[in-house]
Amino acid sequence: MLIVMRHGAPEEDISRVAATIEEMGYQARAMPGKQRTTVGLVGNDGRVDGSRLAALPGVQEIIHVTKPYKQVSREWKAETTVVRLRNGLTVGGDEVVVMAGPCSVESEQQILEAARAVREAGATVLRAGAYKPRSSPYSFQGLGRAGLELLARAREETGLLIVTEAMDAEEMDFVAETADIIQIGARNMQNYSLLKRAGRLGKPILLKRGLSATIQELLLSAEYILAAGNPNVILCERGVRGFDPATRNIFDLSAIAVVHGLSHLPIIADPSHGTGHRDMVIPMARAAVAAGADGLLVEVHPSPDRALSDGAQSLYPEQFDRMMKEARLIAEAIGRRVAEPAEIRA
Repeated sequence: MLIVMRHGAPEEDISRVAATIEEMGYQARAMPGKQRTTVGLVGNDGRVDGSRLAALPGVQEIIHVTKPYKQVSREWKAETTVVRLRNGLTVGGDEVVVMAGPCSVESEQQILEAARAVREAGATVLRAGAYKPRSSPYSFQGLGRAGLELLARAREETGLLIVTEAMDAEEMDFVAETADIIQIGARNMQNYSLLKRAGRLGKPILLKRGLSATIQELLLSAEYILAAGNPNVILCERGVRGFDPATRNIFDLSAIAVVHGLSHLPIIADPSHGTGHRDMVIPMARAAVAAGADGLLVEVHPSPDRALSDGAQSLYPEQFDRMMKEARLIAEAIGRRVAEPAEIRA
């Protein structure tokens, strides 16, 4: 970190900046120039509060030389993290993992039918929400713990792993008993107490990008989980808010390449929330695989017209089957492969 002093800043201001840096536990290096003096902060471990220095007299600006996140960066760990799941499944390696299912668990018949359909098409993880954060308090909020029990039943029958959302720390332990991957949704990306709790659990975490979050903010949220002791984090690009109502969100495919450059963590893509329209999901799923996504998160419902949530962006099972065939071809073209269900891999 560099602290740039104003032109003509007196020596006492420079000395105060240096003293504050040393009080914070770091080393200060004053670098006088022809026009102004810059003070370098040596030993930045990613936890420096730059606002404390910016408020000092004589300081013009703070320049961050190193990134504000540490453990999620390529500088910290050069090799890509591979998150290992049950049944030999991995996220972040050569395989593209497809997680599919309805937006929410609605009934035993619905979730079992959906699980069988996505399993038959080749998905390896069943996605569905037992708890649903909704914009309106009058919308379907999910079945709660009863929904978790139905997810466990679907896993027992199909062998699919389960990814489902935890909305608060109170319910996270119940979710962890069922889920193979715990999802932290877009609305909770900056719920720091929840992130810390997820870090202490040690179970794989799927962290979705916030509704208006920058990539740096997404990586800083992941840093909370790693800093609490959990390295098994999977990031998810699900679109951010834009000004054009033609799609639900702006599906930021460039985020996949950016994250791969900045971080060792794997990143998957959610073309369902990224577009909000069924007819756009398959093209964006293809594009995400081509862009290097480590997986897909896709909404599939046996009868989307009767779905209690997100029916307009949910694929019919036959559409999902076609998407899987196309995704396999694209993955093979770039030297990867779509992960297959456990017995097929065996």
